[in-house]
Amino acid sequence: MKFFSLLAVAFLLCACSPKINANDKSPASKIKTGADQTELYLPLLKGKRVAVMANQTTIIGKTHLVDSLQKLGINIVKVFGPEHGFRGNASAGARVSDEIDQRTGIPIISLYGKKNKPSNDDLKDVDILVYDLQDVGVRFYTNINALSRLMEACEANNKTLLILDRPNPNGYLVDGPILDMKYKSGIGMFPIPMSHGLTVAEFAQMANGEGWLTNKVKADLKIIKVANYDHDMPYTLPVPPSPNLNTQQAILLYPSVCMFEGVYVNHGRGTYNPFTVLGSPAYKGIYSFSFTPKSIKGMAESPIFMDELCYGIDLRNYDTEKLRKSKKINFEWIKELYKAHPKKEQFFESKFSNQMNNIEIQIGRGDFRQQIIDDVPIETIRAGWEPGLKAYKEMRKKYLLYP
Repeated sequence: MKFFSLLAVAFLLCACSPKINANDKSPASKIKTGADQTELYLPLLKGKRVAVMANQTTIIGKTHLVDSLQKLGINIVKVFGPEHGFRGNASAGARVSDEIDQRTGIPIISLYGKKNKPSNDDLKDVDILVYDLQDVGVRFYTNINALSRLMEACEANNKTLLILDRPNPNGYLVDGPILDMKYKSGIGMFPIPMSHGLTVAEFAQMANGEGWLTNKVKADLKIIKVANYDHDMPYTLPVPPSPNLNTQQAILLYPSVCMFEGVYVNHGRGTYNPFTVLGSPAYKGIYSFSFTPKSIKGMAESPIFMDELCYGIDLRNYDTEKLRKSKKINFEWIKELYKAHPKKEQFFESKFSNQMNNIEIQIGRGDFRQQIIDDVPIETIRAGWEPGLKAYKEMRKKYLLYP
């Protein structure tokens, strides 16, 4: 009887979720995330000691998954928090401490502070782990790295990992060079392109199948697929996935703009328009658009060119359908801004930009810097990485869960 009561409560929870606009006939309006389909996974959690890897995107309707599961009688013993923390309010790259969640009283163990994966002690009182983080489909977004380490910890401790899958807002895009593992880093751990075209569950299957986990271990996965979804489907995220991806425009530009992390240009950090504006004081008199980066707690506390007037390119109203139609990352902006920079010797040098990553780490290849300096046509640059990208696309087919 308890089992049926649990499902009844789950039904009521789903019924209380935000209603889809009756006039919205778009395919995206029918999407149901893994978390939304409580009837498929509550039986796996009932009577178990559950840990959840979660942040602010971990929701059912408008309610946090952890809050919802607690109300449904699920025993959540701890939460693991990724970069930006459980509630998503830590700055990019900032170490996050363990704490007790004030709302639920549940212990939160940070995996972006003193350690980056659960210890054996962390998992002693856990029967099953749940992973539910919104990803944006780009190699340098760190959620998939956190997922791989969680998979390793689960395998080492004989725990099942339940993945509640979510759509990839850049799922249509499979582009960019495959990471040369010589440039492996905290923002690039696997031989995948800049924009990989996978959901997190598809990535997990790929990491298992391709032997990418430490010692080629394979985690025991259970996956709740997204319903009524395919990779070409536009999808607007209901919650910003991180403080500096605070608009849909930023999310869709991210594959093309995040490479500016490795050059002497501000890409909107220190503004409320991150990843949608590009500029530097050096472009005064060259571009008319301007902005001034400031210290913003929880977003960028020490941005490049802080308190300096920057001139450059405004992408806030750029038509992102152009990217969707081309199915390509835009490399023209970095080429344009290099050409326009009056001190070209500084453009790619991290000692000037004070960025944590150089362009090789961002792009994942060692020849891109010189190609831009030499004004090599973008199509010629692309031709150099096309064989690797083609092989990846073929391999990717084995792990796809959606058309």
